[in-house]
Amino acid sequence: MGNLDDDSAGFEQSYVHSNGNGCVKSSTPISNGHIPNHTTFVEQRQKSDEQQQQNGEETEEQLLRLKELKFSAPAYTEIRTRSGGLNFKNAEEGSYHPANGHVEKSGKRSDKFKPSQADGILSAEQEHYQKTSFEDVPLHTACLTYLGFYLLMILGYINQLLFVPKVATEKARDGYVTLYDAFESFYSRYVYRRVRDCWNRPICSVPGDELILKDRVTDDYGWSFRFTGTETRCLNLGSYNYLGFASATGRCADESEQSAREKGLAYCSSRCELGNTQLHIDLERLTARYCGVEDAIVFGMGFATNALNLPALLGPKCLVVSDEKNHASIILGLRLSGATTKVFKHNSLKDLERVLRNGVCYGNPKDGGKPYKKILICVEGIFSMEGSIVRLPEIIALKKKYKAYLYLDEAHSVGSMGPNGRGVVDYFKADPKDVDILMGTFTKSFGSAGGYIAGTKKLIDYLRANSHAHCYAGSISPPIVQQIYTSMSIIMGEDGTNTGRNKIQQLARNTRYFRRRLAQIGVITYGHEDSPVVPMLVYLFSKIGAVIRTLTTRHIAVVGAGFPATPIMEGRIRFCLSAAHTKEQLDYALDVIDDVSENLGLKYSRKPRDPNPIEY
Repeated sequence: MGNLDDDSAGFEQSYVHSNGNGCVKSSTPISNGHIPNHTTFVEQRQKSDEQQQQNGEETEEQLLRLKELKFSAPAYTEIRTRSGGLNFKNAEEGSYHPANGHVEKSGKRSDKFKPSQADGILSAEQEHYQKTSFEDVPLHTACLTYLGFYLLMILGYINQLLFVPKVATEKARDGYVTLYDAFESFYSRYVYRRVRDCWNRPICSVPGDELILKDRVTDDYGWSFRFTGTETRCLNLGSYNYLGFASATGRCADESEQSAREKGLAYCSSRCELGNTQLHIDLERLTARYCGVEDAIVFGMGFATNALNLPALLGPKCLVVSDEKNHASIILGLRLSGATTKVFKHNSLKDLERVLRNGVCYGNPKDGGKPYKKILICVEGIFSMEGSIVRLPEIIALKKKYKAYLYLDEAHSVGSMGPNGRGVVDYFKADPKDVDILMGTFTKSFGSAGGYIAGTKKLIDYLRANSHAHCYAGSISPPIVQQIYTSMSIIMGEDGTNTGRNKIQQLARNTRYFRRRLAQIGVITYGHEDSPVVPMLVYLFSKIGAVIRTLTTRHIAVVGAGFPATPIMEGRIRFCLSAAHTKEQLDYALDVIDDVSENLGLKYSRKPRDPNPIEY
């Protein structure tokens, strides 16, 4: 793990060894490298493990010491959870290696696994409803969620009136108008502040399958933080490192380092001036071949790829039909463009067609009912908060029927979806030429930074002349370009190995296993069964913080999302899976999630649970 060389083996050895259903034979706690008397404990633990193998049983004293160690992270010593602990069942150990897959007792590899792609057996609509889950919230949970949120608001207003700390009072502002919106200021200070420790957490390692958190505590109830000087090593279930390329070692890191030494760290100019190099040209050509289109253009920031290119493609006399769950970068780009924006219900083809039909029939009301200059359908491949996948074949059919353009944001799906890792277009075996504008980012599956737009040569030539992100922003730095180029070449198999294909299949395997085990646990998850973005619904605002803090004490780092990023009713924990995760790591996480869900009352699902072991 890069900068933790003295403890490189401790975390890997700490995962539980389990069978195909996640049941545990033995468990060893995770060390964060700063627990008092840790060395002594490990020696005692190793001796006890040897005795355990001989006697075939585990004493109550060992379980008690295991539980105490798991809750010893200094930055979270104030957190208290309910009594219990993991209820591990005795089971035979399975043998697993990432390169070989699950080995059954016969010693043969299980070949039942299929890569991430649409089956094609059912119609597109039937397959969507069969593989996508959006379970309704129980009525009593909905009532408690609203009651809890409004109670937080009331307490916040009382706190604002009676207890205003000095840190919340601005100085030298007499005579100035209010800079911040009143409600936003109140919400961030007196509602969000209560769970502020669960966000913006600093790390000090590579965000691979594991990461290291810098511990911090607050002495004034979230108004400010101070570092404790300690670190906590965690299993990383929050980063967008889908294919595991975010690493400080390996071919990508080595070639990026060489590029930095030879060409420096920045070109200090835009592509239109002195920032265009052969590296950028080669990357654009490779990206075009990767996407299966004529040409591509790359940018230094993924967010800006949407926000600054949509205004170049749209104007006030255009109509955009946008999914209600589209990313903030798309929403900002549409606002900047001045186009008329109509929103349709998430992934609802019926509502999409209604909006398209009305736009064609009634025209632009701002222009006396004249036809819109152009109509653009804007969707994402994988919706980052929902974990759902766009219904691409049906949307392509509608676009052709109403002669609309299609803008597809593959930020989360490129690299992580499809048998060849080329996004939802590859997943559905669609023709890339049926998508007018293919957008994606390099910040996730490629372990780098930036974004791209791919399509016809005419489209890309237009953007080279009119895109603010191309003409005025600094060009991508040499090591970043090299990281993208190398990782993309590996995915495409142009390095002469099967590493890319193995990573794609490993991610798909991890995704299905993790989602099916969560369904077996009884929690509610959203999204498509092949989506590596897995939102677990916790609903109550207070439970978001409780889950994040408790999982951190168990050495699992996750991301929470609540209002205003999600509706008030749908607070959630978002897991992001990676090809770098092993089955042992996922089993450890799932057992902890099962325990936490039992203690915090998160098993809301009313669906029947599969009693059979889930095959990896």
